[in-house]
Amino acid sequence: MLPWRLIFAKALNSPKQGLTVRFAGKTRAACNFHSSPGSEYHDSSAGSTPLSERGPFVSRLKSRGVLRFDGPDAVKYLQGLVTNDLRRFEETPSDAGVSLPTPNQSVAFSGPIYTAFLTPQGRFLYDLFVYRPVRADEKLDGTGSGPGGDPHQPALLADVDIHFLDELLDHLKKYRLRAKVEIQDVSKDMAAWQRFGRSLVDGSDVDKDVEAKSIGWGGGADFAGRAAAQSNGQGWRWFRDPRLVSMGLRGLFPSDTVPPLVEADKEVDEQYYLLWRLEEGVPEGSTEIPKGEAIPLEYNLAGLNAISFEKGCYVGQESVARTHHRGVIRKRLLPVNFIHDSGEEVPQAVAPKSEIIEVNSGKKVGTATTVLGSRGLALLRLEAAFKNTSQLNVKGLENVNVKVIRPKWWPSEWGQEEEQATAVA
Repeated sequence: MLPWRLIFAKALNSPKQGLTVRFAGKTRAACNFHSSPGSEYHDSSAGSTPLSERGPFVSRLKSRGVLRFDGPDAVKYLQGLVTNDLRRFEETPSDAGVSLPTPNQSVAFSGPIYTAFLTPQGRFLYDLFVYRPVRADEKLDGTGSGPGGDPHQPALLADVDIHFLDELLDHLKKYRLRAKVEIQDVSKDMAAWQRFGRSLVDGSDVDKDVEAKSIGWGGGADFAGRAAAQSNGQGWRWFRDPRLVSMGLRGLFPSDTVPPLVEADKEVDEQYYLLWRLEEGVPEGSTEIPKGEAIPLEYNLAGLNAISFEKGCYVGQESVARTHHRGVIRKRLLPVNFIHDSGEEVPQAVAPKSEIIEVNSGKKVGTATTVLGSRGLALLRLEAAFKNTSQLNVKGLENVNVKVIRPKWWPSEWGQEEEQATAVA
């Protein structure tokens, strides 16, 4: 079999060819890649990835749906349910938008917040990116003569895992009670997009790309998709991904429009974005972060800015706070490569839920959760993952070794908690 980097390059050059994405519990059909011809790729262990030398790329995230929240209690209602602090959405945005407001761009804006719903026992249920649309008094009307905007704008919008959207709606309605909030699925009207790759890795494009900071879909980006010069709708724009600088830019845009900064030869299939996340060690959605099973801190949600330890109570908070203050996380989700003894990558050999064992002891040290070709994510015991003498294999595939990669964004203390706790004791 060809090494993964060659198979991926072949897929780039052959739009009709796709790759199968496998998750714990299910296999999704292959998606087609659409891009300009590929070039040579580098092993992620050397500090670069198949995408970090190219791009930036843009993907429409068909795996994400969009919910709309209306009503004066929208923020307060979600605040008591999710892991992050949404109270800044009730304040006037402090981020500078542009020097002067226009009908197409507000003078200030508030970036999205990444957060999650948990069970009462503190297990993960659903993740979401919450957006605060621009208020009418924060931008000019269509004539540019005074404040104005769509009087029917939502209080909040959220992009969520579309495969669990109906479940999430039922979950939200269960907690609504007397709160003055209405929730509806607007996935047909709005779409989530991600911009990632190359110079976005170090944040240079995020911080210096004037276009990304100043161009938005304003008057023309309401739910009817009207042209910017002809409407008084809302301002849609790219935002820095709230998880990590290396994740690039994220935004919501009307389904029938193409976002700014999207070049025809740079729009790629969502599997590119999945590969990027696998290389970065960033899970997303209720399949990659197993619904009802995953412990948020083991799946690194604190490091991905999804959890506030300063906010008040929310469903599942007690368990998360107890684990956090104990300070010992023995297992974490990590990016892995599946390779032969020769170092050659092994594509399409490993299935999700495959057990990972330590060769010398024969003991299970983790489980593969998401697999794409020879790359994946695995929940591993840190002691075994970073032990110099450990050799990890996939159970039942003794010729397939597991190469663990420590993400660059990880805090230095991660992986050392247990050792430090033992020393203190």
